Parts: sequence; C-alpha cells; structure tokens
Amino acid sequence: MNQTMQMHLISQQLSEFDCWFSQLFTDSPLINKLIKHTSLLDGTILAGQFKINSEKYLQANGLQIDYRAQKNQYDLVVYCSDLHIPKRMQNVKTVWVQEGMTDKYTLLSRIVKALDLPPILSGGTSLNGSSNICDVYCAGSEGYKNQFIKLGTAAAKIKITGIPNYDNIKQFLSNDFPYKDYVMVATTDMRETFRYENRHAFIKQAVKIADGRKLLFKLHPNENFERAEAEIQKYAPVGTLIYRSGNTNHMIANCSELITQYSTVVYVGLALGKKVHSYFNINDLKRLAPLQNNGTSARKIANICRDMMGVYAREEYMHNYMELEKRA
Repeated sequence: MNQTMQMHLISQQLSEFDCWFSQLFTDSPLINKLIKHTSLLDGTILAGQFKINSEKYLQANGLQIDYRAQKNQYDLVVYCSDLHIPKRMQNVKTVWVQEGMTDKYTLLSRIVKALDLPPILSGGTSLNGSSNICDVYCAGSEGYKNQFIKLGTAAAKIKITGIPNYDNIKQFLSNDFPYKDYVMVATTDMRETFRYENRHAFIKQAVKIADGRKLLFKLHPNENFERAEAEIQKYAPVGTLIYRSGNTNHMIANCSELITQYSTVVYVGLALGKKVHSYFNINDLKRLAPLQNNGTSARKIANICRDMMGVYAREEYMHNYMELEKRA
C-alpha cells in the first residue's frame, strides 16, 4: 500500500498525462502460473493481499488499472522496485522511486551481486535501487544516494528527491489516536517472507525495554495475525495493546519510545525525536533518514518525469519548477 499511495501522489502532480497503474509483475510463465493457481507467492509483493489491497485502493480512487501493462504502449514507467523489471519494459523510459528502507545487506546479497544474478534472488529489498537499469533514480537522502552508488547504480542517474509519505513527518503530530505515552513495538514479516526470527526473544526484549510502561504492538500487515497475537499474549503483560491495522504514523507520534525490527517506520520515530530501537545501527539510520521537505517529494519526482518526457523546453521547465518551489 505504501508503494501504491506513493505512485498515486506522484500521478496527482501529472494530471496532464494519461496515467495507468499496475501491481509489480513478471512475464515469467512459471511464476504467473504459480500466482494464478497456487498461494505459494501470496506472502510476496507479486500476489495475495498486496495485489488485492492495492487494486482496491486504485478502484476506490477511480484510477486506471492495467495489470502487467498489457492494454497500452507506454512512454514512461515509474517504478518503486528495480529488483525485477520485465525485459519488454526495459525498452521504455524509466524512473525509479525509493519507497522506503532497504533490507540489510547480507552474505546472500553479496553473492547475488558478485555473480551478477537477478537482484530479486537476494530474498529481500537489500539490492533495491542498485541494478542501474532505470534511467533516473529518485533517492530519499544523500545517505541512500551513496548506498546506491556503492552497490552499482551510476551516480549521474541519481536525484535526491525525498520519499513521498516520509517527507513531512511532523504532520502526524496532529491526530486523534486515543492513547499516549506508551512504548510502541512495530513488527516485521520476516517469518512470512522466509527469514529467520526469534519472535519470543524479541517480545521479551520489548517488555524489558518498557520496564513496566504500557506496551502497544502494531503488527505488520503481512503477518499471521493469530500467531503473532498469541505470542504477544503469552510473553507480554496483560493489557498490552495489539493492533492489526490503523494509522501507524499516528501511533508513533503519540508514543514515548519506539521499538522496531526492519521497518521504514523507524524513520518516523527519528524525525519526531523519539528514542528508537532497531536491528539496524541507529547512527546509520540517522545518516540514511529521508529528507523532510514539507511534502514536496512527489512534485519533485513529477517534474523529473516531465523532464524525461521532454514536455517543456528547459527554460520553461526551470521557470515552473522555481514558481512551485516559491509557493511551497
């Protein structure tokens, strides 16, 4: 949903174009058969609730859907992931947009990179933004730009734009979430995406950090809710709050301390000055933290799209861009 909402925000700044939307897809006959006839890939972004919920959002907002880009010939494609881009789409102008935190760079990531294998085989998002396939890469910060360069994307392709949905964090301070001053725990779907996690130890550590303070768990939308709730009820104090859904950003804004695993929401906590815990190094996260530019990332990315399309002469483009910056 984060990717879907970001694409929608960018499209709203491109009203003069005929914009269509698709869930991330593949042209692999085998994988498409697995998606259609089995539930094996329902825990990935290619299928299951990710596809269903995203398309429900698109329909509710009256947006045009062209799943697998089969209805039209396109002049420009905007991606949130370059882990897999079908070959036929690589002949089109492309803009990649960072959608959030990338996973930890692991031994498997290193092997995939060294052997020049498809980056999707890394088993996560650690190589997202590093394939150098797209024409332009929109990074969330100087720190992420340096990371993508180090992992193989040409520096000349990367523009620092900020990340839609994570570029105006202060807005979340105004909310109607009913609780305050608790220790919040944001979980991750590691087990559902075939990665190891000792959830019992993680819950016990959260209880230790809370040290008697109220605990609130916000579950990842891809989790097995029943299993996660049973574990929390077993190892956390009675009265611990558990949410399957809701506005995570508002929950973070009202907490006194934030505990995460591998989740982009840690940047919300950092931007709001919360004490945060993460499986990532906190100093590294501060270096990578997305720009806070008062919600202008989508517009900056849209202007890059216009530039790619050659809609404006250079002088007119710069004039319009500066005018929009003044209004912001």
